[in-house]
Amino acid sequence: MSSVRGFFPPKTGTGRSALVPPPPWHYSGDLLTIEYRTDPARVAALLPPPLEPADTDPGAVALIWADWQSCSDSRQELLDPVRAQYKECFAVVRCAYRGRTFSRCVYIWVDKDFAIARGIHQGYPKKLGSIHQTRPHPYGPAPRIAAGAVFGATLAAGDRRLAEAVVTLREPAQSNGFVNAHPMAHHRWLPSIEPGQGLALDELVSSGAASFEGGTPWAADAELRLFDAPTEELADLRVDELIGAYYRQVGVTWNGGALLESGTSGAV
Repeated sequence: MSSVRGFFPPKTGTGRSALVPPPPWHYSGDLLTIEYRTDPARVAALLPPPLEPADTDPGAVALIWADWQSCSDSRQELLDPVRAQYKECFAVVRCAYRGRTFSRCVYIWVDKDFAIARGIHQGYPKKLGSIHQTRPHPYGPAPRIAAGAVFGATLAAGDRRLAEAVVTLREPAQSNGFVNAHPMAHHRWLPSIEPGQGLALDELVSSGAASFEGGTPWAADAELRLFDAPTEELADLRVDELIGAYYRQVGVTWNGGALLESGTSGAV
């Protein structure tokens, strides 16, 4: 009897067609982060049990644009860039679980199918979108990584613009913000194939970087606008007060996570 292989479908006799290879997954990227405050009740509405609002600054949100190159241990994707490069924009809040503070991605858009597949495995709620951000370069008209450099960023999905930002670098900083600075607490959900039977998979998991390196963070000034759309709710996390903005180049490795508990989210 033959067997099929592959970390993620489609599974074949060789496994070569799998949408993503097994972890670890390695990332190099440019991040633009804008942190702001919204109504804490709007954050709480996105936290299923057993998660609770963070004890401090429960209305803090980070909206992050990222331009990534990624690969598995083989590094072969870097030689076939269509398999390595993608962009994303994601909204992160903080939450509490058993007295510990976690970060949680509540919305995220990416522009490649393999990034969606990784998100299904990790618990990120990824959807397809159109994401763009200004890239730095030491020559020509592109901004340098220096005081006064100006970067633009946009997010759209389903032919509708959802967010746009302008970020102006000010000075080196100690970090690139606090909202996305904790391990992630995500749910992995899969509905039962039988109608009305709820979830076949209902796990609360935690994960973070297995390794991390990064360049100097830059504090920045920012302008941020969110827009309504028929099938998106990012604008419900309205911008009540800007906290700060940052630019940073990073390298990250992700290699799995840990199960916190299962069957308790109450999601339908």
